[in-house]
Amino acid sequence: MLILIVPAGLVLAQGSKGKTRPLETKTWMKSVNGPHCSAAAKVLKAGPADDKEWAELVVNAQMLSEAGFVLMADGRCPDKVWADASKQLQEGGGALAKAAAAKNIEAARAALNDSILASCKGCHAAHRAQK
Repeated sequence: MLILIVPAGLVLAQGSKGKTRPLETKTWMKSVNGPHCSAAAKVLKAGPADDKEWAELVVNAQMLSEAGFVLMADGRCPDKVWADASKQLQEGGGALAKAAAAKNIEAARAALNDSILASCKGCHAAHRAQK
């Protein structure tokens, strides 16, 4: 039996770990979502300088889209907010990948801001541990 001792006032996010695998959501966010989202935002802020940056943007987008599936896997999803945000991340990552492959900066920025970042904000507002 596993017993967690939680300091008073700290709320643990539901679904923070899968049911059968050890991956914690915070680990995934730190190692995948955070770096790929930051890299995409940095490139899109300045605008991709060359084909290599466009190609890296496609990689970032594909990883963010796939992250939406991982976040739903293994019983990790606790509710509709999480499910909706994960679906929005999947679709936004796909839209960003398509826009980056076409070298369409405006569509890429829209996919990042209107879908990917919006999905993060909605889920974090409901599930991020309060300090």
